[in-house]
Amino acid sequence: MKIITVIENSEGKTGCVAAHGLSFYIETKKHKILMDMGPSDLSLDNAKVLGIDLTKVDSAVLSHGHYDHSGGLMSFAKLNEKAIIYMQDSAGKEYYANDGTNESPIYKYIGIDKKIGELPNLKMISGDYTIDDEAELFTIKKRTHPLPFSNKRILIKKDEKYKQDNFEHEHYLRICSEGKTVLISGCAHNGILSIMDAYRKKYGDDPDFVLSGFHLMKATPYNEMQRKEVENIAKELKGYKSKFYTGHCTGAEGFEILKSIMGTQIEALHTGMILEF
Repeated sequence: MKIITVIENSEGKTGCVAAHGLSFYIETKKHKILMDMGPSDLSLDNAKVLGIDLTKVDSAVLSHGHYDHSGGLMSFAKLNEKAIIYMQDSAGKEYYANDGTNESPIYKYIGIDKKIGELPNLKMISGDYTIDDEAELFTIKKRTHPLPFSNKRILIKKDEKYKQDNFEHEHYLRICSEGKTVLISGCAHNGILSIMDAYRKKYGDDPDFVLSGFHLMKATPYNEMQRKEVENIAKELKGYKSKFYTGHCTGAEGFEILKSIMGTQIEALHTGMILEF
């Protein structure tokens, strides 16, 4: 199994452009899968540099309904009209981030291009979905941990009111191939600990590898309470047998805390990074 980070926030392979977003290319015995498409067509440009033929992709997965994972999707769909695109039926709703404060909010639209919902090869799903014996999508039925602090500014607009997003539009890809299991998430908005618990409950074991942003990024340094929360996340993740690869929305400060506690159990993702399991 081969997984290539097509685009991510940090630079990696020469010739590839880094940007705030995420996209993975997954190649198994049965599939060529694109998981998320980054913030723009830059992900398609990177794919060319990396030698990825996107016309050969048979399945595409949108992890959740945010622009930094869906920006290249329309261009991908023009390039490849045969690949089935999987997304939760709630991913097209009105999602916003509050870039201000609770007292003086600044609402920024962070949802997907509405034209995505009109694509003929789009498969809307609701909840868990089995693609085949090698690939399936699962969702969280009930969080086992509170939402991480950094997700509380992510909102949904309904009836002209902004409310906390419950992230029902987020799903996760499980790959089981060649004796290895891999869990791939976009931003883990529901919280990586709740996702890991949901995986263990559904499959009765831990994945061998996990690739995901943890959405712990913050524009200003952590306060003591936030730092402690990240430390506690790291300590709980150590209780899983999985090897973690993280980046994108995890943030530099968050990663350094995680790394200091988890050691070699966690590594940083970079644009153009190739993993073979």
